[in-house]
Formats: sequence, C-alpha cells, structure tokens
Amino acid sequence: MKNFDDIDRRILDELQRDAAQSLETIGDKVGLSRNACWRRIGALEKAGVIRGRVTLLDPKALGLGLTVFIQVRTNAHAADWLKTFSTAVRTIPEIMGVYRMSGDLDYLIRAQVADMAGYDRLYQTLIGKVPLSDVSASFVMEEIKETTALPL
Repeated sequence: MKNFDDIDRRILDELQRDAAQSLETIGDKVGLSRNACWRRIGALEKAGVIRGRVTLLDPKALGLGLTVFIQVRTNAHAADWLKTFSTAVRTIPEIMGVYRMSGDLDYLIRAQVADMAGYDRLYQTLIGKVPLSDVSASFVMEEIKETTALPL
C-alpha cells in the first residue's frame, strides 16, 4: 500500500500520536465512522504499514537515564562474524538499536543504561560475545528532540 489518501495519513498521524485512542475517537477526528476507520486500520496493518502498537516508557522514570551511542569498527567482514554480532546485540536488552553504517564507521549502537557503571557492564558483555577492533562511545548530555512519529 504505497498510495495513501489524506484520511489514511490522518489515521496514521493519530495512531502515532496515541495508539490507545478508541476507533470512535480516531473516526471522529478523521471524519469516518467507527467501522470505516477499523477497516482502514486493518488494511494498513495487512499492508505492513502498521507494524505494531506499543507503549512508550520514560527511561528516566525506570532508572535508565543515560543514553549512549556506541561506535563500532571491525576488521572482520565475514558472514559468520556478522551472524555472531547480530545474535549478540539482539540478546542484550540495553541495546535499543543497531545500524550498519557507510563511511568510516561500521556499526552504530544506541543503548539505554542507568549510569556509567551500567555502560561498562554493557561494554564488557558486548566484547565478551563478539571480537571488535575499535569501540568508542558518546553519551547524551541533553535530549533536544526524540520522536517515534514518522513524517507523513
């Protein structure tokens, strides 16, 4: 489903803003009946546009107030190394995102930890699971913008 009309975009915008809204509420906001809204959302789910619905938690309220971006460089570029690396990062709950990068950097990892000691435990766990050539980290001092909403 590549072509969205204005109503689809408005439904998606509402769901990104608050997926817990009732079908009636979303329908009222976009000018559809509850059933028509339900059918549209179902079509968007079936098409893979809506991958899931989640509750966003406040990391600080959970004692995970330190966001860290970990830059990884490796000399190993074989398929078996990548499989080991992928498995390792998927098993570490503090790791929120992992991205294979172009340029000088091989991988960028975003993680959420309590503090520097938490980062050190994460680092020790990571290097214990997979050999890495160079690991460096940058710590978020101020979050200026953070969103999960895609531009529609």
